[in-house]
Order: sequence, then structure tokens, then C-alpha cells
Amino acid sequence: MTKLMRTGWVGLLLAVLMSTSMADPYRLRHGDTVLVSVWRDEALRMEVRVLPDGSITFPLAGRVEVAGLSTVEAEARVAEKLAKFIPDVAVSVSVTGTEGSRVYVLGKVITPGPVMLTSPNTTVLQVLSQAGGLDRFADGNGIRVLRSTEEGPRTITVRYNDLIKGNELQSNVVLMPGDTILVP
Repeated sequence: MTKLMRTGWVGLLLAVLMSTSMADPYRLRHGDTVLVSVWRDEALRMEVRVLPDGSITFPLAGRVEVAGLSTVEAEARVAEKLAKFIPDVAVSVSVTGTEGSRVYVLGKVITPGPVMLTSPNTTVLQVLSQAGGLDRFADGNGIRVLRSTEEGPRTITVRYNDLIKGNELQSNVVLMPGDTILVP
């Protein structure tokens, strides 16, 4: 292998690693479970669920707001609360379950119900596939995604029949946790 080829591979590897490390970190959501542990203290190691109000409860720290935070930010917030009782505390927060990353599928699909988002770029077609697809009486071009936003509820039209023909590709929207897909 020539020096130029080795340098090219190294550059490619560095580019991949940099793009991975620069990706947005996972943000905690209500329903997620996390393992919180304090270094050298087994009594302060427990798995907790993020409550609907966005908080966790941890011994000595009490109620700690973590929804919307990365694990690094959550570690700092728990450590800040524990610092009153444990000087130079080292806290670790690890995501053990992402139950907060669900969407819901209702209506004329084979298997309606909650579906876990397995990636941040999961689309309507992927979730409908996980729900077993549309039943034979479904109105494919009448599908709606209901989304809660800071400005209020929003409805997004999905034109499934056109989409599977290669048209209306923009209607294959990326879903967000909490979205509801209605299939009439």
C-alpha cells in the first residue's frame, strides 16, 4: 500500500469519526430509563425512569429535571445536586431504555399501536411497514400525521398511494417522538 493510499484511508477514517462525534447527542424524553451511578458508591447506583414531568428522582439529589438533556448534561445536573452531600462527586448517566421514543399508529393498518423509533430519521413509510402495512380498506392518500409543536397541534398529510409509486416523496416525513399516524 502506498503512502498516499494510507493517508487517504486515515483521512477518511478521521472524517467519519468527526462526523459521528459531531452528531447531535440523544436527548432524554419522558418514558426513557437511565442508569445513574455515583463512582465508588454502590448504594447510589439505580435505574430510574424519566417521569411525564421530565424529571427523575435519585437518592440525596431528590427531583432532577432531565428531559431534553443529553446524558452528559444530566450527569452534571445530578452531580450539582449531590455536591451538597458528596464533595468531588463523579456521576455517570447511561440510557438503558428509549421508551420515550414512540409514535402511535391508529386506524386501518394490520397492527395498530405504539411503534418504537429506532433511529432519528425514521419515516412514515418505515413505521407503517412496522405496523404491518395498510389493510385493504385504507385510504392511502388520506393518511395524516398529528404532531404537537410549541405553536400547537399540527397536521401533516401523507399521500401513501402516490408515495409508493415514487411520487410525492416529500410526504414521507421523518417522524418525531409522540407523533400519531392516522390511517382512515
